[in-house]
Amino acid sequence: MTTSETQLSILFLEFSRKKLLDQYWPRMSSCVASLTDEQIWWRPNDACNSIGNLLLHLNGNVTQWMICSFNRLEDDRNRPVEFNQREQIAGKILLDRLDKTMQKAAEVLARLTPEELAATYHIQGYTVSGLDAIYQVVEHFGMHYGQVLYIHKMLRAEDLGFHRDLNATGRAP
Repeated sequence: MTTSETQLSILFLEFSRKKLLDQYWPRMSSCVASLTDEQIWWRPNDACNSIGNLLLHLNGNVTQWMICSFNRLEDDRNRPVEFNQREQIAGKILLDRLDKTMQKAAEVLARLTPEELAATYHIQGYTVSGLDAIYQVVEHFGMHYGQVLYIHKMLRAEDLGFHRDLNATGRAP
Protein backbone atom coordinates (compact mmCIF):
# COMPACT_ATOMS: atom_id res chain seq x y z
CA MET A 1 0.00 0.00 0.00
CA THR A 2 1.11 3.54 -0.67
CA THR A 3 1.60 6.07 2.09
CA SER A 4 -1.52 7.96 1.04
CA GLU A 5 -3.60 4.75 1.07
CA THR A 6 -2.33 3.98 4.55
CA GLN A 7 -3.14 7.53 5.69
CA LEU A 8 -6.65 7.26 4.23
CA SER A 9 -7.15 3.94 6.00
CA ILE A 10 -6.10 5.49 9.29
CA LEU A 11 -8.44 8.45 8.79
CA PHE A 12 -11.33 6.15 7.86
CA LEU A 13 -10.82 3.98 10.94
CA GLU A 14 -10.44 7.00 13.25
CA PHE A 15 -13.62 8.60 11.91
CA SER A 16 -15.53 5.30 12.11
CA ARG A 17 -14.42 4.84 15.70
CA LYS A 18 -15.36 8.43 16.58
CA LYS A 19 -18.87 8.13 15.13
CA LEU A 20 -19.60 4.65 16.45
CA LEU A 21 -17.87 4.63 19.83
CA ASP A 22 -17.56 8.28 20.84
CA GLN A 23 -20.88 9.59 19.56
CA TYR A 24 -23.59 7.07 18.67
CA TRP A 25 -23.05 4.45 21.36
CA PRO A 26 -22.59 6.72 24.43
CA ARG A 27 -25.51 8.93 23.48
CA MET A 28 -27.80 6.00 22.76
CA SER A 29 -26.72 4.21 25.91
CA SER A 30 -27.49 7.20 28.14
CA CYS A 31 -30.77 7.75 26.34
CA VAL A 32 -31.90 4.12 26.85
CA ALA A 33 -30.68 4.05 30.46
CA SER A 34 -33.20 6.79 31.28
CA LEU A 35 -36.15 4.64 30.13
CA THR A 36 -38.15 2.04 31.99
CA ASP A 37 -38.22 -1.55 30.75
CA GLU A 38 -41.80 -0.97 29.63
CA GLN A 39 -40.71 2.01 27.56
CA ILE A 40 -37.79 0.06 26.11
CA TRP A 41 -40.19 -2.64 24.88
CA TRP A 42 -43.01 -0.29 23.79
CA ARG A 43 -44.03 -0.39 20.14
CA PRO A 44 -46.81 1.61 18.50
CA ASN A 45 -47.86 -1.38 16.36
CA ASP A 46 -46.60 -4.77 15.18
CA ALA A 47 -44.94 -3.27 12.09
CA CYS A 48 -42.57 -1.25 14.30
CA ASN A 49 -39.64 -2.35 16.42
CA SER A 50 -39.20 -1.58 20.08
CA ILE A 51 -35.97 -0.12 21.39
CA GLY A 52 -35.36 -3.53 22.94
CA ASN A 53 -35.55 -5.20 19.54
CA LEU A 54 -33.26 -2.56 18.05
CA LEU A 55 -30.66 -3.15 20.78
CA LEU A 56 -30.75 -6.90 20.14
CA HIS A 57 -30.48 -6.22 16.42
CA LEU A 58 -27.52 -3.85 16.76
CA ASN A 59 -25.74 -6.34 18.98
CA GLY A 60 -26.22 -9.02 16.32
CA ASN A 61 -25.17 -6.75 13.48
CA VAL A 62 -21.97 -5.45 15.10
CA THR A 63 -21.04 -8.96 16.19
CA GLN A 64 -21.64 -10.46 12.74
CA TRP A 65 -20.23 -7.73 10.52
CA MET A 66 -17.31 -6.52 12.62
CA ILE A 67 -16.31 -8.92 15.36
CA CYS A 68 -16.86 -12.30 13.70
CA SER A 69 -15.70 -11.20 10.26
CA PHE A 70 -12.42 -9.51 11.26
CA ASN A 71 -11.62 -12.09 13.92
CA ARG A 72 -12.47 -14.94 11.52
CA LEU A 73 -14.93 -16.37 14.05
CA GLU A 74 -17.91 -18.62 13.41
CA ASP A 75 -21.03 -16.57 12.70
CA ASP A 76 -24.05 -18.10 14.42
CA ARG A 77 -26.31 -15.06 14.30
CA ASN A 78 -30.05 -15.68 14.12
CA ARG A 79 -31.28 -12.31 12.83
CA PRO A 80 -35.04 -13.09 12.92
CA VAL A 81 -34.85 -13.78 16.67
CA GLU A 82 -33.73 -10.18 17.24
CA PHE A 83 -36.98 -8.87 15.82
CA ASN A 84 -39.28 -11.60 17.11
CA GLN A 85 -38.32 -11.13 20.77
CA ARG A 86 -41.42 -10.06 22.71
CA GLU A 87 -40.59 -11.13 26.24
CA GLN A 88 -39.02 -8.19 28.02
CA ILE A 89 -35.31 -8.37 28.74
CA ALA A 90 -34.25 -5.75 31.28
CA GLY A 91 -32.77 -2.61 29.75
CA LYS A 92 -29.67 -2.92 31.93
CA ILE A 93 -29.01 -6.41 30.55
CA LEU A 94 -29.47 -5.22 26.96
CA LEU A 95 -27.14 -2.27 27.51
CA ASP A 96 -24.51 -4.42 29.24
CA ARG A 97 -24.55 -6.94 26.37
CA LEU A 98 -24.22 -4.25 23.73
CA ASP A 99 -21.53 -2.47 25.74
CA LYS A 100 -19.41 -5.64 25.75
CA THR A 101 -19.93 -5.95 22.01
CA MET A 102 -18.96 -2.32 21.48
CA GLN A 103 -15.77 -2.85 23.51
CA LYS A 104 -14.88 -5.75 21.20
CA ALA A 105 -15.66 -3.55 18.19
CA ALA A 106 -13.31 -0.90 19.59
CA GLU A 107 -10.56 -3.52 19.80
CA VAL A 108 -11.14 -4.48 16.17
CA LEU A 109 -11.08 -0.87 14.97
CA ALA A 110 -7.89 -0.22 16.95
CA ARG A 111 -5.95 -3.02 15.28
CA LEU A 112 -7.21 -3.17 11.69
CA THR A 113 -4.64 -2.74 8.96
CA PRO A 114 -5.05 -1.24 5.49
CA GLU A 115 -4.66 -4.77 4.13
CA GLU A 116 -7.59 -6.00 6.22
CA LEU A 117 -9.71 -3.10 4.96
CA ALA A 118 -8.92 -4.14 1.39
CA ALA A 119 -9.41 -7.88 2.04
CA THR A 120 -12.54 -9.80 1.01
CA TYR A 121 -15.03 -11.11 3.57
CA HIS A 122 -18.19 -13.18 3.27
CA ILE A 123 -20.79 -11.78 5.65
CA GLN A 124 -24.51 -12.51 5.77
CA GLY A 125 -24.41 -13.93 2.27
CA TYR A 126 -22.59 -10.91 0.83
CA THR A 127 -19.04 -10.66 -0.47
CA VAL A 128 -17.59 -7.36 0.73
CA SER A 129 -14.32 -5.62 1.46
CA GLY A 130 -13.30 -4.84 5.02
CA LEU A 131 -13.96 -1.18 4.31
CA ASP A 132 -17.50 -2.10 3.18
CA ALA A 133 -18.05 -4.04 6.40
CA ILE A 134 -16.97 -1.16 8.65
CA TYR A 135 -19.01 1.35 6.68
CA GLN A 136 -22.05 -0.94 6.87
CA VAL A 137 -21.76 -1.18 10.66
CA VAL A 138 -21.34 2.57 11.22
CA GLU A 139 -24.12 3.53 8.80
CA HIS A 140 -26.47 0.85 10.11
CA PHE A 141 -25.79 1.77 13.74
CA GLY A 142 -26.39 5.44 12.92
CA MET A 143 -29.76 4.65 11.34
CA HIS A 144 -31.00 2.73 14.37
CA TYR A 145 -29.42 5.26 16.73
CA GLY A 146 -31.73 7.85 15.17
CA GLN A 147 -34.74 5.57 15.61
CA VAL A 148 -33.95 5.01 19.28
CA LEU A 149 -33.58 8.74 19.91
CA TYR A 150 -36.85 9.42 18.09
CA ILE A 151 -38.73 6.83 20.15
CA HIS A 152 -37.20 8.28 23.33
CA LYS A 153 -38.37 11.76 22.38
CA MET A 154 -41.86 10.45 21.62
CA LEU A 155 -42.09 8.72 24.99
CA ARG A 156 -40.44 11.35 27.16
CA ALA A 157 -41.22 14.56 25.24
CA GLU A 158 -37.83 16.00 26.06
CA ASP A 159 -34.84 17.32 24.16
CA LEU A 160 -31.81 15.11 24.64
CA GLY A 161 -29.49 18.12 24.35
CA PHE A 162 -26.93 16.55 22.06
CA HIS A 163 -26.72 19.63 19.86
CA ARG A 164 -27.34 22.49 22.30
CA ASP A 165 -24.05 24.08 21.27
CA LEU A 166 -25.52 24.64 17.80
CA ASN A 167 -28.68 26.41 18.99
CA ALA A 168 -27.24 29.93 19.03
CA THR A 169 -25.52 30.12 15.64
CA GLY A 170 -26.01 26.76 13.92
CA ARG A 171 -22.26 26.26 14.08
CA ALA A 172 -20.03 24.50 16.59
CA PRO A 173 -18.28 26.93 18.95
